[in-house]
Amino acid sequence: MSICDWPAAERPREKLLAQGAGRLSDAELLAIFLRTGIKGLSAVDMARRLMTEFGSLSRLLSANLAEFERQPGLGVAKYTQLMATKELVRRALAEEMKLADALSSPQAVRDFLRLSIGLRDVEVFVVIFLTAQNRVLAVEEVFSGTLSETRVYPREVVRRALAHNAAGVIVAHNHPSGVAEPSSADRALTDTLKATLQLVDVRLLDHFVITGSHAESFAERGWL
Repeated sequence: MSICDWPAAERPREKLLAQGAGRLSDAELLAIFLRTGIKGLSAVDMARRLMTEFGSLSRLLSANLAEFERQPGLGVAKYTQLMATKELVRRALAEEMKLADALSSPQAVRDFLRLSIGLRDVEVFVVIFLTAQNRVLAVEEVFSGTLSETRVYPREVVRRALAHNAAGVIVAHNHPSGVAEPSSADRALTDTLKATLQLVDVRLLDHFVITGSHAESFAERGWL
């Protein structure tokens, strides 16, 4: 049955307008994005199948073009729309983070980092440079590595902090394994970064370990 033949209250678009986007399931929201289904499948059926194939929305959003095109009814046009939507959300989160005190809006920082690096397939190291009032000056990806590690040079972090005249920094790196538990090497790096930054009066305010679904904070664990 076509979605047009469904009761109005059950159609995703009408349901969103009547109840708000938050009341829709992931598949219903994805169906609105897809707009149409394919022969034998409504947009909602197609969305449900995609959720099953990819396992989660975050995994779908991190798919490459080849993975996307393997799904019936999907091609370059839909892929570019999806990537544009993802980038718009990332930029909106970046704006929200920059407009607020980074420490009083930790969820905005978490959401931005998860969307930016949570599902990267290699480890990357990101630094958020802050003013004395904890406003965001800049965000830079300063190092990248392999599937399991990235080599971080504290002196380079210090150099970039001084270039931005930053009073503090928040650092983050992802775990492509999907496990957000910090390693002993992560803790050792954090201690070295903190000590090195203190030499130039720059505070290390937090270190996040990021996956697609989680952001683990060193500060919240009392490790800073």
